[in-house]
Amino acid sequence: MSRPVVVVVGAGPGVSGSVARRFAREGYDVALLGIDEEQLLTLAGELGELGATVGHAVADLTDTEAATAAVRRFGEHTGRIDVLHFNPSAFRDRDLLELTVPELLEDVALGVGGLLTAVQAAWPFMSAGGRITATGSMAADEPWHRAATLGVQKAGLRNLVHSLDAALVGDGIRAVSVTVRGTLAREGAFTPDRVAEAVWAAATQDEGTWRSEVPYAG
Repeated sequence: MSRPVVVVVGAGPGVSGSVARRFAREGYDVALLGIDEEQLLTLAGELGELGATVGHAVADLTDTEAATAAVRRFGEHTGRIDVLHFNPSAFRDRDLLELTVPELLEDVALGVGGLLTAVQAAWPFMSAGGRITATGSMAADEPWHRAATLGVQKAGLRNLVHSLDAALVGDGIRAVSVTVRGTLAREGAFTPDRVAEAVWAAATQDEGTWRSEVPYAG
């Protein structure tokens, strides 16, 4: 039987990289989707040292056709996708009264629409026991007016995850967002590795008491 596969969408050096390493340590092979090839190659090397077989693709999630094709190639190559982790969001420091509707929609297309694109592409390669995880944020409940699109993205992401969980439960696939209630830091309770541990715990929670949102408060 082939090793399980996790696809990390929005892969890079932060939480997404820590999530990839966490799953690799559990025996998963890893597929990385991101926009910076240098970062992807660096992360792929680290994962290879952990024993994972790693593939990567460069694609902009707001380019639906390119992102869909990339995820499908992962699935066709491995024959399976066991976990899809979604990490990206856009931070736009913009005065709320100057923020334009196109700017808002551009950010939502990445931070929310990107999840829908990734799931629709991955779903044909997922089976019962499959998991969809997403990095959420306290910005969904406590938005900052200088970065209003981030709060909208994280609220929309959480809502979409709830809907995905309800839509896919009949297939034995569950979805969960981990709401990070703190600021990421290099030390303390909110390091990327600690958040990744919370993502792992959320993905492996008991089916009988499944929650489609899990808060992480350190």
